[in-house]
Amino acid sequence: MARLTSRTRPGRGLVLLAAGLYFLVPLVASVIFTVDVPGQGVTFDAYSRILGTDGFLSSLLLSLELAAATIAIVLLLMVPAMVALRLGAPRLRAVVEIVCALPLVVPPIAFVAGISTVLKWGPDYLSRTPLFQTFVAVQNPDFPFVLVLAYVVMALPFVHRALDAGLRAVDVRTLVEAARSCGAGWPQALVRAVLPNLRGALLNAAFLTLALVLGEFTVAHLLGFRPFAVWIVDISGAQAQMSVAVSVLSLLVTWVLLLALAAVGGRRTPSRTASQG
Repeated sequence: MARLTSRTRPGRGLVLLAAGLYFLVPLVASVIFTVDVPGQGVTFDAYSRILGTDGFLSSLLLSLELAAATIAIVLLLMVPAMVALRLGAPRLRAVVEIVCALPLVVPPIAFVAGISTVLKWGPDYLSRTPLFQTFVAVQNPDFPFVLVLAYVVMALPFVHRALDAGLRAVDVRTLVEAARSCGAGWPQALVRAVLPNLRGALLNAAFLTLALVLGEFTVAHLLGFRPFAVWIVDISGAQAQMSVAVSVLSLLVTWVLLLALAAVGGRRTPSRTASQG
């Protein structure tokens, strides 16, 4: 066994080295492109001018607002549904899994075409009804709620996987029955007994949704809105170095959030650790 382990270690090292080069070489090349200016040498002007660039803060805040709304809605939809599915209808898990995976097989272009058709159809047929104002409100450029609805659908596969993994590691039925036997109602059992044990899964789902919203370009661009990802592409033609600098910073922020998520998800409270001991 020792010889077998010693033989496999070099292979693992090569795989890790190849994976590291695959991710680090483009990142290093991007950083060099942003700081190396021909004729000026090394300069950090591309990074220092980011905050003052027109549209940066507004597009970033818009994307963060869209992400917060998307996370709240998708979790409010999926958490009770997944818990109810595990408690009352386990045979439907395969059906729900297939339905949640559909956004992965539907091309974004087709998805946007369907949304655009509905948005164009609404004013033509509902102009004399109260729903007309709803169609106008969801397309408000200051906060396009139609993007939130689209992002909720697109985040379903990732949220479903994250929550399903968390629920598989928890005996939900025992937790709910124990909470119910103590006099808690169904909402209290869900909030006080189930959700604390799904902290890691909830954080994973929230982080994946945040990454999806911050990096999504196709749907927002084709619908005519300008969140963060669209803004980066828009300035890339006139300010290529700055657009790459913003992309590098957003990637680093994503990594920091991922590390923070891993730290928070893996932390245990002293009382819980003591009770387990």
